[in-house]
Amino acid sequence: MLLTHLWTRGKSWVETEPCDLEDYENWRRFAPQNPSPISGAKWDRELAAFLGLFKWAGSQGWISSNPVLMRQVVTARGEVVEVADARANDARSANVHWLTPRTWRLWVDVGLRGHGLDGVPDQGWVGRLEDRNVAFVRLLVSSGLRRLEGASLLTFEVPKVPLAGGRYCHGKVAAKVTRSKKERTFYASSGAVGDIESYMESSRAWAISKAQAAGRYERLPEMRLVTEVSGGLKPKVRWCDRDGVVGERELNELTWQQRMLLFTEGPGGPEPLWLWLNEQGLPFLPHSWENVFRAANERCKRVLTPPEHQGMDPHKVYAPYATVHSARHSFALFMLVVLNTVMDRRYGLTPEERRDFRLLYGDPWFMVQGLLGHTNRETTVKHYLSPVRNLQLESMLRESEEPVDVPLPDLDGVFARVARDAEGIQDIDARLTPDESGAA
Repeated sequence: MLLTHLWTRGKSWVETEPCDLEDYENWRRFAPQNPSPISGAKWDRELAAFLGLFKWAGSQGWISSNPVLMRQVVTARGEVVEVADARANDARSANVHWLTPRTWRLWVDVGLRGHGLDGVPDQGWVGRLEDRNVAFVRLLVSSGLRRLEGASLLTFEVPKVPLAGGRYCHGKVAAKVTRSKKERTFYASSGAVGDIESYMESSRAWAISKAQAAGRYERLPEMRLVTEVSGGLKPKVRWCDRDGVVGERELNELTWQQRMLLFTEGPGGPEPLWLWLNEQGLPFLPHSWENVFRAANERCKRVLTPPEHQGMDPHKVYAPYATVHSARHSFALFMLVVLNTVMDRRYGLTPEERRDFRLLYGDPWFMVQGLLGHTNRETTVKHYLSPVRNLQLESMLRESEEPVDVPLPDLDGVFARVARDAEGIQDIDARLTPDESGAA
C-alpha cells in the first residue's frame, strides 16, 4: 500500500521523503475519508517494516538518507536507544484480556466441555479431545506459561512433585522455548497436573495406539528415539535416529521443532515425547491452539448470549472471550491478588511488618514478575497488570466482608470488586448472569 501511495504521487520508493510517510500515516490512521483506519499498534508494525526496508536500502547504496526519522530515548534500564519518531502514542502493545477465576471456569465448561445453560453437556455433544484442551487451558491459567512454553512440553517435563501443602507442583521450562532464552521454574496447580495425567492415560494413549496400528510413526520422515535423559544441572537428551546415528543435546537447547522429533520406545512401539497430540497421534502444533480457543469463544457466544442481544448490545457482555495469552495475563492478576491476600491475612502482617517483609523478600509485584519470567518490572506492571496498577489492593482486601480461609481463600468476591473498579477484566459468575455494572 505504501508503494501504491508513492506511485500515485509519481515517485519511486527510493525517492521517499519524510513528508511522504507523514501523509501516508495521516491517511492510514486519521483521514475521515478512509473507511478502515488502523490502530496505533498496527501503524507501529508497518513503521517497523518501513524502517527495515529503508535501512537495508541504505546499506545497499540505493538511498542516501533514511526517510524514517529517528529520535533517542532512554529505556527503563538507562540505555539510550533510537526509535522511530513517528511511533504512535496511543499504541497498545497487545490485545489484552483478563478473566477472573470463575469466568475461566465458565469459559471452560461452556466452550470446551459443551455445557449448556442448564450446566450439563448438550445432547449430542462430542468433545473432540476435550480432556486435552481442558488440561492445556488449566495448565496455562495456573502457571502463566506462554503458548509456546506450554505447548512444547515433553512428557517427562510435566511437574510431578507437589510443594508442601499439595496445591502446586513445580517444574522447569527449557531456555530455548522461552522468550528470554533463560530457563526458569514454573508452578502449576495440582488440579491442572491431575488433568494432564488423566489426558495422558486416556485420549492421548488412545491416539498413540491408533497411530501405531496405522503405522504412522514408521512413515515419519525423521524420528529421534531417545535413549537417555541425563540428570544434573544441565540435563542432556541422547537419541538414535533412523540411520543409527547417535546424537545428544542439552535439554535447554532443544528448539520446539527438534522436540517434535523426540520419541521413546513404549510397550506398543515408538511413542512421541511431545505432550500434546492431535487425533492422529502426531504432535499438535503450537499455533493450532488458536483454533481451539476460537471455537470455544464462538460456542460461548452462541450459548450464553440471548438471541435478542446477538451483535446488538455493546454495553453488556454475556459470554466470556479468551485468547491463549489472556491465560497468562489472568494468572498474573490472580497471583497478585492471592499474594496480597496471603501476606495481609494469613500472616496477619501489620503495615510495619509488611514493610520489613518487602525489604527481605520483595513485594507481590516483584514476585509476580519473577513468576512470569520478566526481566523488567515495567513490563509486568504496565502490560500484564495495568487494570489494577492504580488500585489500593491492600485497602480493598482488608475491607472484605466475607470470611477468609487459609491458606487460600475463595476469592470470587474479591475479584468481583476488582473487576468493578478496573477496566478490561471479564467477570461473569457461574449463574450465567452478567455484572449489571457492565464490568463483565
